[in-house]
Amino acid sequence: MKRLFLQSTLRELHVVVKAPRLWATFAAVVLIFWVTGPYGTAERLAAIPRLGFWLVLHAATWAIAIVSAVLANGLLRERVGSGFVRMMIGAAAACIPIGIVTSAIGAATFSMVPTAADVMADIATGLFLSLSFCALTWMTMNTEAALEFNDAGIAATADDGRNHAPVEPAPKKDTTRIPLLLRLKPANRGLPLHLTVSDHYTEVTTTVGRELILLRFTDALGELGSVPGLQVHRSHWVADAHVVGIVRDNGRIAIQLGGGTEVPVSRTYAAVVRQRWG
Repeated sequence: MKRLFLQSTLRELHVVVKAPRLWATFAAVVLIFWVTGPYGTAERLAAIPRLGFWLVLHAATWAIAIVSAVLANGLLRERVGSGFVRMMIGAAAACIPIGIVTSAIGAATFSMVPTAADVMADIATGLFLSLSFCALTWMTMNTEAALEFNDAGIAATADDGRNHAPVEPAPKKDTTRIPLLLRLKPANRGLPLHLTVSDHYTEVTTTVGRELILLRFTDALGELGSVPGLQVHRSHWVADAHVVGIVRDNGRIAIQLGGGTEVPVSRTYAAVVRQRWG
């Protein structure tokens, strides 16, 4: 369980930090603070040192806020339904380390020893800035196709013509025995129907949705538990419940899935496919 949580958290963090628009927002915020020189930095620091000060400060505080938000998203997923609310809870929790780091950077820059009142003021400011910056991050990530915080899951609601088979969602007592489902958003945790490779990701189709997860295909197969199904190709696994029939064409065979999608069958698996669904 701990390993799955760690991998899920790293996956979500990877999705957040790879968004170009997030970095554009970060750069814009640093530029604004550099040019305006708030909190007396315009008077106390020259242009280049002021840029360095705000760049280091924002890099440290944004990192704390984003990591805290991602951790909160994973820890509270079963208790709080809204991804935005989970993220803001994490941002609020980050205000204390942000305040301490801000005081430390200020003390190192201006050669001063902060008082308790100074630290508390920095924590209060950190709360406001953390919530503000995480709200900006949320808006930025919502413009990306791979929104990891979205409760519906990556591309889970997108309709690209691949419909799901009319299979009833598996009871919770069954799905909880499938480790792979712990990697999915709660809204997508139905009975696995189809797994396929998509670049460095595995696309998981269930009875209730579809989601991309950052996991090797072979590792995903190992987390299917006892779900009845078969690997039919180096890039495809199909559940028994999702198979409509076998399509034959000039000596080649394919699996027809619910919704009309056809999955190729490689020669390696052709014999066992015919025996199983033949």
